[in-house]
Amino acid sequence: MVSRVEHPAGGYRKIFETCEELAEPIAAQVTGRIPPWLSGSLLRLGPGLFEVGSEPFYHLFDGLAIMHKFDFKDGKVTYFRRFIKTDAYVRAMTEKRIVITEFGTFAYPDPCKNIFSRFFSYFKGVEVTDNCLVNVYPIGEDFYACTETNYITKVNPETLATLEKVDMCKYVSINGITAHPHIDTDGTVYNIGNCMGKGASLAYNIISIPPAQKDQSDPIEKSRVVVQFPSSERFKPSYVHSFGMTPNHFVFVETPVKINMLKFLSAWSIRGTNYMDCFEVNETMGTWIHLASRNPAKYLDVKFRTSAMNLFHHINCYEDQGFVVIDLCTWKGFEFVYNYLYLANLRQNWEEVKQAAMVAPQPEVRRYVVPLDVYREEQGKNLISLPYTTATAVMRNDGTIWLEPEVLFSASRQAFEFPQINYKRFCGKNYTYAYGLGLNHFIPDRICKLNVKTKETWVWQEPDTYPSEPLFVQTPNSVEEDDGVLLTIVVSPGAQRPGYLLILNAKDLTEIARAEVEIMIPVTFHGLYKP
Repeated sequence: MVSRVEHPAGGYRKIFETCEELAEPIAAQVTGRIPPWLSGSLLRLGPGLFEVGSEPFYHLFDGLAIMHKFDFKDGKVTYFRRFIKTDAYVRAMTEKRIVITEFGTFAYPDPCKNIFSRFFSYFKGVEVTDNCLVNVYPIGEDFYACTETNYITKVNPETLATLEKVDMCKYVSINGITAHPHIDTDGTVYNIGNCMGKGASLAYNIISIPPAQKDQSDPIEKSRVVVQFPSSERFKPSYVHSFGMTPNHFVFVETPVKINMLKFLSAWSIRGTNYMDCFEVNETMGTWIHLASRNPAKYLDVKFRTSAMNLFHHINCYEDQGFVVIDLCTWKGFEFVYNYLYLANLRQNWEEVKQAAMVAPQPEVRRYVVPLDVYREEQGKNLISLPYTTATAVMRNDGTIWLEPEVLFSASRQAFEFPQINYKRFCGKNYTYAYGLGLNHFIPDRICKLNVKTKETWVWQEPDTYPSEPLFVQTPNSVEEDDGVLLTIVVSPGAQRPGYLLILNAKDLTEIARAEVEIMIPVTFHGLYKP
C-alpha cells in the first residue's frame, strides 16, 4: 500500500486554497456509468476560506467551513457548495477580519478600536468557535455540521442553508464533543466529550441523543449522560477525536496528548493563546484504554495500559469469545501530530514536506485486544487466546494489564487514515475490510483497502491527484461485506476539470465512474452519503 508516485510539482497546494461558494448547482461531466441504484447526495465538510482580507489562517483546521454536495439522479450528477453561516463566518465577513480564535489562529482585537478598548478586549474570556468544518451527521430527522467544540449547526441537506446554532452545553454536561459520533441501529446518537466531574476534577462523559420522536419534539432536548470515564489527570484531559462502541461496551483510548485547562481558561485571553497553544504532552503516562459496559451503564475499573501514541480515528471494535478487539489508526509516540499540520508546512515544496515528515510521529494501523476476564490466566502470562491475533495482554505485579498490539499495516511515512467500514452492517461486529485515505508524508494521494484478517491491501492512485476520505455505500440487497462502492472527492490540479467525484468498486478499487467539474475543490475532512 506504499505510494507509487511522488509529487515534485506540488499540486497538493491547490487543495489548501480559498474557493467561492456557488449560486446554484452545476452539472458534472460523467465518464463511466453511475450505478442506477445510486440516488442521493454525498455531503462533505472542510475549510473553504483560508484567509479573511489580509489575515491568513495558519492551521489546517482553521479555515471557515464550507459544505460540498454531489447529487446523483438518473445517472446524472450535479455539484454544489455553500459556506456554513456560523458566527465565525458571519462576523468575519462583516468585520473583514478574523474575529473568533480558531484551532491554530488567534483572533486579535479590532485594530480600529482605541488602545484602551483593545487592551481590555484581551480580558473578555474564551469565545469558543462554532466553525463546523469537520463532519456532518444526522440527529433524528435533521442534519448537523460540527467541529470539536460544544457547538453544532443544523443545516438543510438539500439547499445547504444554515438553519440553527445549537449549544450542547445547554442539554448535557460536556465542554465539547467529538465530530465522530456513533449511530446505533435505532437511530440513537452516542458521543463523548470532556466535562467537569466530582470535586472539580475532569472526566469524560458518553452522551446519548435519542432517535426521531413520535411527538416530533427535538431529540437534542432529551440528551443525557450515559456513563462517565475518569481522567488520568485532574486538570488536563486528553485530546479526544473518536471512540469505540460494541453492542455491549464503550471503548475510550486516553492518550498522552493533553489539554492544559488552566492555560486554556486563564492565559488564553491575556497572552493571545489559540487552541494549539494549550496542548502539551505527558511523556510518562503512556496510553490508557478504558472500557464501560452499556447495559447496565458502568465504568469497568481495570487498568489497561500500553505505550504512548496519538490516536484520531477508530476503525472498528467488536467482541469475540470474552475479548474486545480494538482496531485503530495510530501514530507512534507522544508528540502531537497536529504540530505538523500547519498550512505553512503542508504548502512547502515536496522535498521540504518529506523532510518534515521524517521527524514526525510515524503512522501504524494496530489491533489491541482487551480481555474482559483479567484473571483467566496467572500473572505474567498472556491473557489473549484468540487464535487469529498476535496481540497480547499481560497482568503485571502492580495489577495493570499491559497491552501489546498486532500491527495490521505499517510503512514508513505512509498512513492509512480517515478509515471507513461497511458501517451499517459491521459496526461493532467481527469484520474483514477497512477503507482509508492514504497519506504520503501527510499529503493525501491514494485510496486504500485493507483486509484486517489477511493484511492484504489494494490501492487506487493517479499522479498529481489528491483524493479525500472514501465513503462506503452498500449495493442494495447485497450479501458480501465489500459489495458496494466507494465515493471520494478528488482534486487533479493540472486537469481541465480539476475537481471530481470518483466512484470505485469496493471489491478491487477499480474505477466505475467519475463526475468532473471545471472548478477546484479544496480539502475535505469527513462527510456522509444521504440516500
